[in-house]
Amino acid sequence: MARGTLTIALAGLLTLAAPAAGAQVLGSDAAACTGTAPGPAILATVTGLKDRTGTLKLELYPPNEKDFLAGDDDLAREGKFFRRVSIAPPASGDAAICIRVPRPGRYALFLGHDRDGKRKFNFWSDGAGFPSNHKIGRARPKLVDALIDVGPGLTRTTIRAQYLRGLGGFGFMR
Repeated sequence: MARGTLTIALAGLLTLAAPAAGAQVLGSDAAACTGTAPGPAILATVTGLKDRTGTLKLELYPPNEKDFLAGDDDLAREGKFFRRVSIAPPASGDAAICIRVPRPGRYALFLGHDRDGKRKFNFWSDGAGFPSNHKIGRARPKLVDALIDVGPGLTRTTIRAQYLRGLGGFGFMR
């Protein structure tokens, strides 16, 4: 690989890994991503928002089918890990949301854009996203698309929000 091509490739990787220049790390767990010894935590850069209404919610679940997208009260009752960080969408640009994790390992990560403010997912108006950035379509989201391996420090991911786009189901805004 030529030196110029390698430099461009590395710059592209850094762009994917970091929030947009000047983006403020948001959420109640922001210190876990910005402190002198960050982590274990996930810094999710959220792109492709349809608008700036409502609330963005980053939710962390155990990495199995039974618990993925289960109610937080049910998970708590069973003594299972669940964490949610909610923020108002930033006025412009990408959202950089930090969520801490109890220890390094595999988790399932879900982004919800609660546009109508009802605190319950509304298929017709709300948005969703996962670390894999695979198109959701019309099916229930798959666990494999939500899985993320978190190391002892800061783990970065980019999540592209998806919204209902006609008969094809959920997809990315253009």
